[in-house]
Amino acid sequence: MNKLVNFPYKNVLVLGLAKSGTAASEVLLDNDVHVRINDRNANNNDKDVVELKSKGAEVILGEHPLSVLDNVELIVKNPGIPYEIPILVEASNRDIPIITEIELAGRLTDGMIIGITGSNGKTTTTTLTHEMLVKSEQPVKVAGNIGIVATDVAKQLTSNEKMILELSSFQLMGIQTFRPTIAVLLNLFEAHLDYHKSFANYVEAKSNIFKHQTKDDYLIYNADDPNVVQAVQNARAVKIPFSVKKRMFDGAWATEEAIFFKDEKVMERKDIVLVGDHNLENILASISAAKLSGATNEGIQQVLSSFSGVKHRLQFVDNINNRFFYNDSKATNMLATKKALSSFQQPIILLAGGLDRGNHFDELIPALENVKTMVVFGETASKLQDIASKAGIETVVPVKDVEEAVHEAYSLSEADDIILLSPACASWDQYRTFEERGDMFIHAVHTLK
Repeated sequence: MNKLVNFPYKNVLVLGLAKSGTAASEVLLDNDVHVRINDRNANNNDKDVVELKSKGAEVILGEHPLSVLDNVELIVKNPGIPYEIPILVEASNRDIPIITEIELAGRLTDGMIIGITGSNGKTTTTTLTHEMLVKSEQPVKVAGNIGIVATDVAKQLTSNEKMILELSSFQLMGIQTFRPTIAVLLNLFEAHLDYHKSFANYVEAKSNIFKHQTKDDYLIYNADDPNVVQAVQNARAVKIPFSVKKRMFDGAWATEEAIFFKDEKVMERKDIVLVGDHNLENILASISAAKLSGATNEGIQQVLSSFSGVKHRLQFVDNINNRFFYNDSKATNMLATKKALSSFQQPIILLAGGLDRGNHFDELIPALENVKTMVVFGETASKLQDIASKAGIETVVPVKDVEEAVHEAYSLSEADDIILLSPACASWDQYRTFEERGDMFIHAVHTLK
């Protein structure tokens, strides 16, 4: 088992358990660190709490008393906990560093780390890169925001294995030295502003992925995104651009017929299964990361000729009486929904709605050209009804939830219609996660049979 390298702290507070907090606590305990755990929602009878106590952790549950900061040298924070809560404000006043579990993962291995971030496309790009390396017989493991805790993987990583990490802005805010060998920045647009407070803060968090890189590392970036181009201006790593619009002989690019890495043709575009212009960006980023990590063209071709999408990310679910159902529950913002809508030429019945974060959705209007009907739900249903009216969509139906939306959409559909769940909103008003929302969609589609 790998040990933490250059880790000077002996008294650490883990704030928030869940999967990442539990894993971080275990790593710290395994490295002879005194661990104090503070979680507002956990129970003393929880299995993880019992096990961590048995290993020597001090556990304080139910509230966040400021006394938990006494004698603490470092805080490992659950990424979802906002920095504005009183205990973290007080920690900042006391100059106690605050990190996320990703920083620990980086200190557990000196092997190759491929870090992937962006406002959209992270999971697809991470999955593609992983599969390309697997098919190329490269030793590789995947973790991070994709649902696998990074420290759980990093502590077992052998010296010849590569680790691919999907990284959120929440995770990247809490780093000190984290340095991927290959960093990927897919795109940048306004997202999670309720957490970051400003777009500038959000970009700064995302840019942490290359903050500690050197001239010996690589930074793969979207040359078609002006926000990304500006963000990477002063990066020290070797820059590898990708573009769907122009030739990039120092990076990845595409023509109508083929895709290329530098001056090498990788494969014909007609052989790629994955739909959508936005997925072409993800493909180019994946090829760049995979080629720099030892992937072969044959391995890349095997993946792209069979990979049809990640679950909940423009995932084809079924064809029922020539109605084509797609699950894009991961589209928790307007840009993701716009990209999903642009992937189809056929008439679309759009299922949308969810948590109200104060957006007005006007920027969706140009993307609704092929939408014949909208079925809306959640806190934003009335706002989306207004936008549909502005866009000239005559049929707009408010419903209770996603399950009802599926049945309503099917009853309104005709042959060759696309029935697309692409909510443009987070799920938390009705569902615990976007995965739960997407699973309800899939289940509802299957009940139509």
